[in-house]
Amino acid sequence: MLFDFATTASFDVDPQNTFTPRCPNELAVPGGDTIVGALNAQSALARLRIGSKDAHAPNASWVATPEQPMFSSVGTPDVDIRWNAHAVVGTYGFELLEGLPHPRDYDFFVWKGMEPDMHPYGACYHTLDWKAKPKSTGVIEYLKVEGIRTVIVGGLATDYCVKNTALQLADAGFNVVLNLASSRGIAPDTIAAALDEMRAAGITIVDNVNA
Repeated sequence: MLFDFATTASFDVDPQNTFTPRCPNELAVPGGDTIVGALNAQSALARLRIGSKDAHAPNASWVATPEQPMFSSVGTPDVDIRWNAHAVVGTYGFELLEGLPHPRDYDFFVWKGMEPDMHPYGACYHTLDWKAKPKSTGVIEYLKVEGIRTVIVGGLATDYCVKNTALQLADAGFNVVLNLASSRGIAPDTIAAALDEMRAAGITIVDNVNA
């Protein structure tokens, strides 16, 4: 696949240990620790490299408990459901996968979900209901100022944070390409539904942008 280097950005969405089998008690995504090579390869096609991390508090309001298990409803304005504790700032799970740049070495970096009562999925807005309350993280504005037209997206997980970030970018008018080689998802059914939703939004889905 051909890209105009000058107007293309590569986006590493939440490629953290917390979303891999390295952290089995957090939110392990099958194969989540195998995407580093593909993320680095796709970045070579782009002038800018963008990254994001989940960055959660240890006392987050949405942490699952035996009485209120994972996926049970929370229903507050910026939290929909409960999750296992994950990506707690300062822990191993919070760190990017080995072999990726340090956050300071990306052209633009987003930390999301730092407030205990906020759990967004997409990296472009701090709010869960980003269409009704679009509190920007600044990345869309940065990309537009830089003259970016195409964004190659990969990371973890395809069916949640990657999907939502891609949808937000497409809604902002970018040509978005999802690179399956640099993405992994949680479950086959939710991955399939996510891919359908992204295709419906005009997002291009390819097996490997470097092939």
